[in-house]
Amino acid sequence: MKKLLFLFDTDAVPSVFDTVVGYDGGADHITGYGGVTPENVGALVDGTIYTRGGSEKKSTAIFVGGGNMAAGEAVLQAVRKRFFGPFRVSTMLDSNGSNTTAAAGVALVAKAAGSLQGKKAVVLAGTGPVGMRSAALLAGEGAEVILAARQLDRAQAAADAVNKRFKVNVTAAATPDEASRAAIVKGQNLIFSAGAIGIELLPESAWKDEASIEFLADYNAQPPLGFGGIDAMDKGKDRNGKKTFGALGIGGLKLKLHRACVGQLFDNTEQVLDAEEIYALAKKMA
Repeated sequence: MKKLLFLFDTDAVPSVFDTVVGYDGGADHITGYGGVTPENVGALVDGTIYTRGGSEKKSTAIFVGGGNMAAGEAVLQAVRKRFFGPFRVSTMLDSNGSNTTAAAGVALVAKAAGSLQGKKAVVLAGTGPVGMRSAALLAGEGAEVILAARQLDRAQAAADAVNKRFKVNVTAAATPDEASRAAIVKGQNLIFSAGAIGIELLPESAWKDEASIEFLADYNAQPPLGFGGIDAMDKGKDRNGKKTFGALGIGGLKLKLHRACVGQLFDNTEQVLDAEEIYALAKKMA
């Protein structure tokens, strides 16, 4: 029985990245659909749940992707509402790669730290899906998390969304410029950078002599990196007495995790892999 993965992408064109990793994760055939919404996904779901029966059904799975996490969450909810009784297949949500990327970054730092309970953390430029997921996972590990962005209203909206979805207590802060970002990391233990590519959020001078900082993790692989003074390949590298993780150092685990999740979808028909489930697997793999 062929393992069929159906990619429901909220963007106009299905993701090439998700297609490649889906094959590497063990799918025999992938069919991608672009422009998927909660309103039009129903017929697609029906095609996955009514065509195979018994143990054969586990060889069909759904991957919800696209660049917008809110849109992906809405599609996932619509997919799940279509399921009933034995008419269901395993499903994974990874819009913008944010679940697997954030899970990999936080899992690597958590392993290196031993425990994040009571640690003080800042996620710079945290209003995107990777930043929001990172804030949620850090808070779930017991860290005191600040989600920072240039505009306070955007930071607050992101923090509110995280708190509602994950039942945590992330706080918001405005960091409109380099000086404010340098100020907010003082006294913090964990610093994450989740900004747009090619933008340095924190120069080396702002973190290298700050004694409280233990870990820095940057999701930006394109120079200039989010943190000055680190390398994209860093994976627990000791720099100025801090452990640093670069985007490519994190990315190795992210790709392995993504593949492993896809492979796991074909174990049975009952799985829904969202942030919590993906993070649990990331911690085992880190």
